[in-house]
Amino acid sequence: MLPEDKFFRTQDKDRIWQRYCGFFDLSLEEFMKIQYRLLMEQIELVADSPLGKKILKGKRPQSVEEFRRLVPLTTYEDYEPHLSQQQEDVLTEKPYYWCHSSGRGGYFKWLPYTHRGFEAFAKRALSAVILAAANYKGEVNLHPGTRMLLLMPPRPYTSGSAVHYLSQRFSIISIPPEEEAGEMEFDERIAAGFRIALRTGVDVIFSIASVLVKAGESMAEQAQGMRFSLTMLRPPVLTRLVRAWLTSKIARRTMLPKDIWKAKAILAGGTDASIYRNQIAHYWGQIPYEVYGSTEAFPMALQGLNRKWLTFIPDAAFWEFIPEEEWHKSRDNPEYQPATVLLDEVEPGKTFEVVLTQLYGMPLLRYRIGDLVTFVALRDEEAGIELPQLVFKARADEIIALAGLAELDEGIVWQAIANCGLKYEDWSARKEYEKDQSYLSLYLELKEEREAGEVEKLVDQQLKALDVDYRDVGTMLGLQPVRVTFLTPGTFQRYYEEKRKEGADLAHLKPPHMNASDTIIQRLLQLSQEGGGGT
Repeated sequence: MLPEDKFFRTQDKDRIWQRYCGFFDLSLEEFMKIQYRLLMEQIELVADSPLGKKILKGKRPQSVEEFRRLVPLTTYEDYEPHLSQQQEDVLTEKPYYWCHSSGRGGYFKWLPYTHRGFEAFAKRALSAVILAAANYKGEVNLHPGTRMLLLMPPRPYTSGSAVHYLSQRFSIISIPPEEEAGEMEFDERIAAGFRIALRTGVDVIFSIASVLVKAGESMAEQAQGMRFSLTMLRPPVLTRLVRAWLTSKIARRTMLPKDIWKAKAILAGGTDASIYRNQIAHYWGQIPYEVYGSTEAFPMALQGLNRKWLTFIPDAAFWEFIPEEEWHKSRDNPEYQPATVLLDEVEPGKTFEVVLTQLYGMPLLRYRIGDLVTFVALRDEEAGIELPQLVFKARADEIIALAGLAELDEGIVWQAIANCGLKYEDWSARKEYEKDQSYLSLYLELKEEREAGEVEKLVDQQLKALDVDYRDVGTMLGLQPVRVTFLTPGTFQRYYEEKRKEGADLAHLKPPHMNASDTIIQRLLQLSQEGGGGT
């Protein structure tokens, strides 16, 4: 019997809930005590390793305050070339897995995970599934043998490695099977998942938010294109299809995945989970449970039962936060060392950059992961949580700054486009210049005929309604800083197909919405020309 299976089979629901979700009941003081204890353990674990000595500069801090005073903030470059070349002799212990990121910036970030690190992940992953499937505190709708549709990148991506480890701790039926999914292209994985899930059913669905939307689109197309076969005569398959057909006919629309499966829980990872939530609900039938994580620590924060805000997990990492004004200083001057605050010092309504120190003997210390979060409240009275509540704001490198006045993130730009009432396929935006003046350049594939000037005016109006600082750009400088380039129908699909054939990972099948590189924009324009030109 697997370790976590035994706990589920021998303990009552109260004990299970306390083990996996009890951190939501912590006071802020209790949370910080856990943080302090784990950080001091971490210092003892890494201080004598060659890489630890390098980052700690040969010191062995005796307190949290001394650690923060002596150790500078770090980025991945501080660990080069040791980690990128997987040098194990510089680490505290031999890694259980070497994992890598999704390749942001054109290269992978390799990270070593210890056995204890993955044990902690397995526990947090089960926490997320229990919470996602629960309707009230103490309810546990998870059991060994749970059927999970997992549309994750395979090992050695961190998410794929983590799922593999979880399957060694807790019995899950992975759809499609992990050993087969690793050899499949993304579209093949969706098709295989569709076929298998028709027969077996699905309890839990977990993927990156944008991938869930794409999978929903693909499975809807598969459902519409099904042809009769002998496999459909199996009672479970026939029952699901007949019920789905009737549901879609009553709703007077095409069949969607939510008509076929009624999952207990749908979990969405990725920094854009909140942006895609309505699209996911459209295809899958429920608002997804949001999981905030990164390659360096996953998951880092989870939603409460009311699915309103996020709460940091005390034993996922040691948390520090760079206040927005300090982040601005460091952005303007890379040599500047910004000050940080701890979780018990954050202020509601303020935005911070996340800094983490890995635990369990892993090497990253005071590491800037490049995420900006906003703390919206110091507690969630509705959910009974006495810990600061946050929402993800943006990747620090995906902010579009205009005229030194406005800073636009993906959520604001997306909402402005949505509020225009346009029928569109997809978009990508970045800052460009015209006669030394910066402007928001929007590359947009429409599904209807519009004039570029009309769309520019609509987007500008909506941005002014959503963002006070953006409004000042027009008021103070007399500018209308939106430029639109139309892409021909099918451009984003051609880009997607091209990347899929190149073997791109799931996170990079679509171009980024914010600050795409010159190479990506030029390729979109070329693909648009191949489809008939752009304006």
